[in-house]
Amino acid sequence: MPGYRRNNMNRLENLYRQIIMDHYKNPRNKGLLDDARYRKEHIKNPSCGDDVTIQTYCEDGVVKDIRHEGTGCSICCSSASVLSELLKDRPIEEALTISDNYTKMIANQPYDDTIEFEDALAYQGVRNFPARTKCATIAWKAFESTVKEVDDDE
Repeated sequence: MPGYRRNNMNRLENLYRQIIMDHYKNPRNKGLLDDARYRKEHIKNPSCGDDVTIQTYCEDGVVKDIRHEGTGCSICCSSASVLSELLKDRPIEEALTISDNYTKMIANQPYDDTIEFEDALAYQGVRNFPARTKCATIAWKAFESTVKEVDDDE
């Protein structure tokens, strides 16, 4: 039985790697727009070189669009792509709840495991590498800033 469990874990880890690499090589919603309706947040991690800008458009309490641009490691860049798909078209409060729980999951803190993280679940293994947690959360922190600005305006 231990061999079966290990084999399944290896398959799951391979699937997660494939998800991360797919979003890294084929990013969704990449490219910023010149549109004043979007809120923008830029974060750079000088210790590793990750550099991300998130742009968010919200209307009537709903995240209508998320764009991203940046450079960095595969975890950082792919995570921005995953975020842009997962949180788009959700009410702001729901998007913030998902983002907060994602960050807790990455930091190995208690989180709501009933949340459907979809492809974002691929980053759960990052919690085993504390030096990489910022890579996996930098885009999410930028997103939260853009949405909290909107929330403050309403």
